[in-house]
Amino acid sequence: MIGLISATAAGAAARDRLAAAWPDRTRVYEGPVKDAVRAAFAECEQLVCFLATGAVVRLVAPLLGDKASDPGVVCVDEGGRFAVSLVGGHGGGANELAERVGELLGAEPVVTTATDAVGIPGLDTLGLPVEGDVAGVTRTLLDGEPVVLDAEVAWPLPPVPFAAQGAHTVRLTDRAVEPSAGEVLLRPPTLVVGVGASKGAPVEEVLGLVEGALRDAGLSPRSVAELATVDAKREEPGIVEAAARLGVPVVTYSAEELATVDVPNPSEAPLAAVGTPSVAEASALARGGELLVPKRKSERADGQPAMATCAVVRRPGRGRLAVVGLGPGARDLLTPRAEAELRRASVLVGLDQYVDQIRDLLRPGTRILESGLGAEEERARTAVAEARKGQAVALIGSGDAGVYAMASPALAEASDDIDVIGVPGVTAALAAGAILGAPLGHDHVSISLSDLHTPWEVIERRVRAAAEADIVVTFYNPRSRGRDWQLPKALAILAEHREPTTPVGVVRNASRPDESSRVTSLASLDPATVDMMTVVTVGNTATRRIAGRMVTPRGYRWQEAASTSGSAAGQEQEGAQ
Repeated sequence: MIGLISATAAGAAARDRLAAAWPDRTRVYEGPVKDAVRAAFAECEQLVCFLATGAVVRLVAPLLGDKASDPGVVCVDEGGRFAVSLVGGHGGGANELAERVGELLGAEPVVTTATDAVGIPGLDTLGLPVEGDVAGVTRTLLDGEPVVLDAEVAWPLPPVPFAAQGAHTVRLTDRAVEPSAGEVLLRPPTLVVGVGASKGAPVEEVLGLVEGALRDAGLSPRSVAELATVDAKREEPGIVEAAARLGVPVVTYSAEELATVDVPNPSEAPLAAVGTPSVAEASALARGGELLVPKRKSERADGQPAMATCAVVRRPGRGRLAVVGLGPGARDLLTPRAEAELRRASVLVGLDQYVDQIRDLLRPGTRILESGLGAEEERARTAVAEARKGQAVALIGSGDAGVYAMASPALAEASDDIDVIGVPGVTAALAAGAILGAPLGHDHVSISLSDLHTPWEVIERRVRAAAEADIVVTFYNPRSRGRDWQLPKALAILAEHREPTTPVGVVRNASRPDESSRVTSLASLDPATVDMMTVVTVGNTATRRIAGRMVTPRGYRWQEAASTSGSAAGQEQEGAQ
């Protein structure tokens, strides 16, 4: 919850804008400011104070405890010009909150955290538990002095300027070791604990068994990713509560799945009870990995039979491939999620001209693997190969990476040994549609006219199907110097089913500085004015030019009856979009 505090009418107005934008995330604190800040500080994860910075400093100073537990505090000035990250930039999320508040209020976010200022990811922002001299090692990085990465286990990290030798170290480990002087430990979630339990097994017995197994093996509980078990034990209280105390999820598998996992210590007891010869070892090994602790049973002080078993597996670190759509070109049409993935990647793979669009967003040290036109398959193979090395990779494409772009060749190359994240983007068809008006208001299809990889016979069959079905068509890759007959042929096919006056929208370089657009007709369009940077949208028989814009009516029955029967049906259709 985000607490909102203000003292003046201007502050209250900005406060109320934020509350209206985030109704489920915010709580307004009324009354004397000192009391409001104290209450919000105790009850909320974050605060936005519409007060002078000095006043907020004095109000929160007596309340500060520890950077790991203090809420994030953002201060917005009386004029709404700045959103200042004041306390808890990383741990409390104040830096990100300042960015979001700035977007909503039109204020300039002010972030003074040193790592953010120079583009180095903070060691406490990598999404991993961290121990040791975080401040000292971070200061060393900021000073440009060498810091060594000692990766005992592989894990995809964002770009950090590590060196081969140095007096300070960041150790990536799941072992139960204490940090040395000048050292930071990062705990990747590499450990999976498989658990079996009899009905009614006490949480103390389950948790004690798990913690003892980790301790005896020299492994850190902070690197446990999950407790795994059989479906039949999904709601077993002892397992559920043990996972809650460890702060990890419970992951389950069917007995049939577990029965196929090869284990060193199968048993008749679980086979009779739940239908698989192994629960602890099989569930821990279900997704592969190295068995570090074979099945062991709990020990009970009363001498009664054990009610819990566990096994521990180390899964290898998986590389991460983010396939990122950059949108049509304008920076404000690049999504925040895409920007976050670009900054997370240690390796960027992309077409050189697309890399140039976003080079300034990359963190220092990002390795860039760029190539020219026509190397799509090579880029896909390169991105997957880098991810298989355990890297955090971003593979970029224009528009949406899944639409005539890099997602298809990359995912055809990738197997289930890496994590793949798709980041959607604004497509050229959508960007052009918004410029033209509303040409995609009803059913529509996108067709690429490039026959470099798709036979023209296939393309022509698709164009004919769209023409006969009276669907709005957006043509990608409509015409190039070496392909000048395909667009006229496609337009002729559409003309067999549509009037010469059918509106046609032509947009070149949608959303870019040299954008141009026009609405013409099927009979009037000169294909020679179209190139590879152009998107051509041909309307259906219902598409009209209205006030210079291209509009395809939705054509639903509710539109005809809206004047007499209300808009309930229309509201239903709108909500289904």
